[in-house]
Amino acid sequence: MAELLMPKATAVWLVDNTTLTFDQIAAFCELHPLEVQGIADGEVAIGIRGLDPVVNGQVSREEIQRCEQDSSLRLEAIGPATAVPQRARRARYTPVSKRQDRPNAIAWLLKNYDELSDAQIGKLLGTTKATINAVRERTHWNTPNITPQDPILLGICTEAELLDAVRKARAKAERAAAREEKAAEAAAAAEAEAAAEAAAEAEAAAEAEATSVQPADDASVADADSDSPDADSPDAGPADSGVPGEDGGPAGALQPEAAES
Repeated sequence: MAELLMPKATAVWLVDNTTLTFDQIAAFCELHPLEVQGIADGEVAIGIRGLDPVVNGQVSREEIQRCEQDSSLRLEAIGPATAVPQRARRARYTPVSKRQDRPNAIAWLLKNYDELSDAQIGKLLGTTKATINAVRERTHWNTPNITPQDPILLGICTEAELLDAVRKARAKAERAAAREEKAAEAAAAAEAEAAAEAAAEAEAAAEAEATSVQPADDASVADADSDSPDADSPDAGPADSGVPGEDGGPAGALQPEAAES
């Protein structure tokens, strides 16, 4: 629904000129039903002249009559024919009487909500980053007199604005922590993969070295077998039985006498 230009003046006119219920008028004008009841009792909006929403093109006469017949219905406003361009939002204006309290509010936010960025604090309190840094680093000209105070109680910002800023700051911090955790997991996985590849390469190198050493050992064994004398070889001499002959020589040796004869 389009915003009403003067909701209280419109509520005054509806109370005086229609039979709509307080709830219907409150819903249309975005007021509390008790406030509308106060308008009807003459306790609220005293001296305010009623504003006809039909003449202003905010609601049709037929829509009012339809809702007057059924109290459960709600008025539907007529939207603007063309979109109204939004003005650029200006920086928060802080009254002169509250400006001296901004350092106290800055100190309170820095103490209780360190997750807030300087830009968020500046937007909430209508101050500059230089002032925030001065309060943080205790270089502000009025540092001895700065006392942390709740900006909501000081009237510099609302509770909804503060909670919204804190929610956004914590969501941003959670996203950053999730990104860091994901990066750490990826680094650990890459490190484990590299270690596994290094172990596989070392194992392959060890197997290759063992394969290259084995033929050399077989060759040395074969050479050792070829160097040993073979009993069946024709070059091999008579076997020494170890039994002495008659003259004390070996049994297989020829005696001198037999040689002469």
